[in-house]
Amino acid sequence: MTETRTETIALTDGTELRLTVAEPDNVVRGGLVFLHEARGVTDRVRRLSSALAEEGWLTAAPHLYHGDDDPDQVRRLSGDSILADTDASFLWLSDQGVPTDRQGIIGFDIGGTAALVVAASRTLGAAVSVGGRGILEPLSDGLPPLVEIAGELSCPWLGLYGDDEGVDAGEVDKLREGADTASVVTDVVRYPGAGHRFDRDPEAAAEAWSRARNWLDLHLR
Repeated sequence: MTETRTETIALTDGTELRLTVAEPDNVVRGGLVFLHEARGVTDRVRRLSSALAEEGWLTAAPHLYHGDDDPDQVRRLSGDSILADTDASFLWLSDQGVPTDRQGIIGFDIGGTAALVVAASRTLGAAVSVGGRGILEPLSDGLPPLVEIAGELSCPWLGLYGDDEGVDAGEVDKLREGADTASVVTDVVRYPGAGHRFDRDPEAAAEAWSRARNWLDLHLR
């Protein structure tokens, strides 16, 4: 499996951002910003980043928590902080020679929430959210309800939702309705009984992962 490494880059405000990077061994087909789950950059995040790198994606996972990977920091996330970290990550991909039209974003759990925020604010090649709360009620005081910004999506966006505490079928339906008003292609798929981390249904997890990769393959050419 492709090894990951963590490096530190400087931000424009004088602070630093940690990036966990997985680099393909051969030709780089494009670049992905990978947004981590509530527990931070975990072994699972590293494994998935490595799997994407093995398919040719240069993958950069910014540590959205500036400090320890403490889940309590979820409440301190803001749109400005997420955009600053992801802007720096996309710039890093550009510095590695990845064209902007071949740059995308994928996020899991709270990273899925953040990926939608980015996709509604920046012009990217593609975006995928795997889960993520905050659809009707914001995840933190610094983030908008996702249903309010879904119509502003500016790149092809795929939302994949299992069962999550605080995310029910009605909320996912409302998010789908909002995304349908965007000027770009969108798709929302729900997996009842799969669990919010898709840990209760391996078949659903495999199907969702395949669907996510196919979405990136289709739109980041």
